[in-house]
Amino acid sequence: MPLTLDGDVRAAARAPLAALVRAALALEDLRPGDITIRLTHDAELRELNRRWRGIDRATDVLSFSYDGDGRPAGRTASGDLVISLDRLAEQARRFRVSPGRELARLVIHGALHLAGLDHHRAAERTHMRSREERALRGARTAIAALDRALAAPAPGRRGRPPVRAARS
Repeated sequence: MPLTLDGDVRAAARAPLAALVRAALALEDLRPGDITIRLTHDAELRELNRRWRGIDRATDVLSFSYDGDGRPAGRTASGDLVISLDRLAEQARRFRVSPGRELARLVIHGALHLAGLDHHRAAERTHMRSREERALRGARTAIAALDRALAAPAPGRRGRPPVRAARS
């Protein structure tokens, strides 16, 4: 799977992020194609959300499928996942989970969107949440690796604090 990491992503996060994408897509009998994961901040998510969805607010994750109708063509899913580190940290605090677990949930959620799942209707929401929970149950190792990666300073960003779930 060609996985491109962009933005504030530590190299140590590559393998666990790829494993999460593979696990989420496998639940829908798909393989990952070309996928880019970009970790950024609320301002960029707000701009993308406004431009592509007409919603003028930040969100936690946006998925952009490379397939025109949002449904994978064939057995692979390809696209971009853009995740807000600001939303990730706030939601980890609110849900009382580690930043790695919240990042895992957002990556899985975004990958399921690339697989063609949605959550506008109650039945769709139920299906998507059950898939998210199933993928998260098998993600203990990936979550621990993400927690370690998020706690370390990003290369070249010594002054920038790591992502934290709780304020000190």
